[in-house]
Amino acid sequence: MNRHSITVAVMWAVFTIAGEVLVLNFTPFPAATAEQAHIVDDAFTLLTMLAVPVFSLVVAMLLYSFVRFGQNDRPEEDGPPIHSHKGIAYIWVLLTTILTVVVIIHPGITGILELRADDDNIDLVVQVEGQRFSWLVKYPEHNVQSRSELVLPVDENVQFLVMASDVIHSLWIPGFRVKIDAVPGLTTKVTATPNIVGSYEKDVNFRLQCAELCGAGHAVMRMPVRVVERAEFDEWLSEQRPISARR
Repeated sequence: MNRHSITVAVMWAVFTIAGEVLVLNFTPFPAATAEQAHIVDDAFTLLTMLAVPVFSLVVAMLLYSFVRFGQNDRPEEDGPPIHSHKGIAYIWVLLTTILTVVVIIHPGITGILELRADDDNIDLVVQVEGQRFSWLVKYPEHNVQSRSELVLPVDENVQFLVMASDVIHSLWIPGFRVKIDAVPGLTTKVTATPNIVGSYEKDVNFRLQCAELCGAGHAVMRMPVRVVERAEFDEWLSEQRPISARR
């Protein structure tokens, strides 16, 4: 191993350690307000930690090449030909293939199974329909609908049946982390179990936001979310006009 390789290896190790420390001590996430949020956060953290060594290696090689071999003047002739090392190429392909298979299995498949673990134990069904540029929320079991806010009971598993009436939208509640596309002609499903009482007035992450570019009003396609105790939720339902009475 020549001195160039040793220098790059040392830089790679330093960058990798610094990157892993940064990942473990810095969180970009807002407060988790649903049980499923921790599954998504853990998956994101793991994927970032696995990506740091690969990214650090590329940065170390580019930075060293720029500093050591960079030239201020335009070269007068081509540099000497460089032949690749087949062994290194094979190792790189093998390691990246193994890494890809690993992340497909975990957190890919295992994460999806965790997110769907309570799909057969639903406490409340909510239909959500996206249309440019607003949301319509229905509670079919209670014959109630709302265009002004999404109200949910705390610590209950909620299944969202998501659809769209015009173009593709995407249901996303930042505090819950869960996200699913709303596709015209289809009904997609996602579940979430809010475990913290809160509202949009106190935390902007309690909002139903469209996460799929759908037109000029995409940025304002949001609805306040309020998570309350069951008694308050029942009281709110009783105050709403039944859907049949609106006709």
